[in-house]
Amino acid sequence: MLSVEDNKLLTETGPNTLMGKLLRRYWIPALLSDELPEPDCPPVRVKLLGEKLIAFRDSNNKVGLLDELCPHRKASLFFGRNEEGGLRCVYHGWKFDTCGKCVDMPSEPPESSFKNNVTIKSYPCRDVGGIIWTYMGPEDEMPELPFLEWTLVPKSHRYFSRRIQENNYFQAIEGGIDSSHISFLHRNIQRSKTDAQKALANDRSPKFEVSKTDYGLLIGAKRKAAEGTVYWRITQFLMPWYTMIPPFGPTRGGHAWVPMDDEHCWHWSFSWNPLEPLKEEELAETRSGNDLHASLIPGTFRTVQNKDNDYQIDWELQASGQAFSGIRGIGMQDAAVQESAGSITDRSQEKLGTSDAAIIVARRVMIHAAKGLEKGETPPGLDSSKQRVRAASVMLPEGIPFQEGAKERMELKPQDYLAAENE
Repeated sequence: MLSVEDNKLLTETGPNTLMGKLLRRYWIPALLSDELPEPDCPPVRVKLLGEKLIAFRDSNNKVGLLDELCPHRKASLFFGRNEEGGLRCVYHGWKFDTCGKCVDMPSEPPESSFKNNVTIKSYPCRDVGGIIWTYMGPEDEMPELPFLEWTLVPKSHRYFSRRIQENNYFQAIEGGIDSSHISFLHRNIQRSKTDAQKALANDRSPKFEVSKTDYGLLIGAKRKAAEGTVYWRITQFLMPWYTMIPPFGPTRGGHAWVPMDDEHCWHWSFSWNPLEPLKEEELAETRSGNDLHASLIPGTFRTVQNKDNDYQIDWELQASGQAFSGIRGIGMQDAAVQESAGSITDRSQEKLGTSDAAIIVARRVMIHAAKGLEKGETPPGLDSSKQRVRAASVMLPEGIPFQEGAKERMELKPQDYLAAENE
């Protein structure tokens, strides 16, 4: 369990908090590139780490991320006119470029130089790999963009989504690195099973091996399989909020949980096939809400299944054994249990077991990194060259360490992503 003080440190992400300062040292996935589809399109509201911001794509296709409120009379720039290289406040016409500089102030006399003294808070953005990234930390400490496989494959090979989750970001991360719950929450009792699925169903108390790495954590969960073999689910946790899910086939999955504020987070889901384009039937299933990705209420980022309708739980489905939880969709099954614990769970009251090994280590890593930054130490996971890794799902002979037996499957090699350069 965590002390009250450490739980507070881990979950508070505002500008002046230890964890908030740590998270601002990383590039942040802010929104999907398609949310700003073309130059001078309507601006978009974005909330990150407790800050209300406005994103826009200017006439030159450059993306800006500004404070939501105009510094003049504090009107929202969401209603602004995106035109001629800047976002213009509709209240008095002040216009700002993507760097936050005021470039026009028509409400002042032509001879006035006042606009030269006015700026608005802005954060640098990069539009790469289907995602618009922003950096909210010290300018002189800006790292390279992260090296994540799902951003490296061609557009036809990937599908991304994001939604609002109504709990603290780390509460969700803990679910993402918890391989133990797979045998329960996501269990379909009547499904025809592969050897891996049989192992998940039959051995419900996996043995964990957790190693700290340059990028975060390498998490192995071992289950008994056929005689003489074991099934390893190998999860990658990349600082500060990414997970890579052990795959059952060629299509891979991953997540990111980015704080909106202390009680809500952006839940990103990534599906990609490094070998070939995603098939239409696969995309249809992905968009149906039965997979990692959830169905959204049109025009919002809130899920159709949500806490107000008890995630549309089907008690008959649960009783029949077709779904252990009775909740449709892997993503919504996770959301239901994570949100049900409250927006910020009091971790000083929980009771942890051996299956919680990865969660315990992840908390220590994050807290140590935040405290270390305060002492001038460089946070882990900033070196993108160390992020060339994959999750893995593999059967191995009993006694073979997964770090050795699955080494080839956990390495991302240049030939795996060079195709994206020809997109």
